[in-house]
Amino acid sequence: MPHSLSAAKRLRQTKKRTSRNRMWKGRVKELVKESKKLIALKDAKSPDTVKKALATVDRAVAKGVLHRNTGARLKSRLMKRLNSINKS
Repeated sequence: MPHSLSAAKRLRQTKKRTSRNRMWKGRVKELVKESKKLIALKDAKSPDTVKKALATVDRAVAKGVLHRNTGARLKSRLMKRLNSINKS
């Protein structure tokens, strides 16, 4: 339990930010997972899903939820998978 007003405010801010960060991370994870699944099935919708996932990763990086290197790694790996099915 916080003793000072500023500590109480920091607690409220932390709860709000944690909730927001979890939402963004969950959204990223969900879209990346769906993209990987569609790529594995060689679905025609996979490029659109990957595009949506990349945009979501960029938004999460811009908001500070993900580190920029983490975002770059996720995007790179997704594009690598997508390009591998386009070649074969």
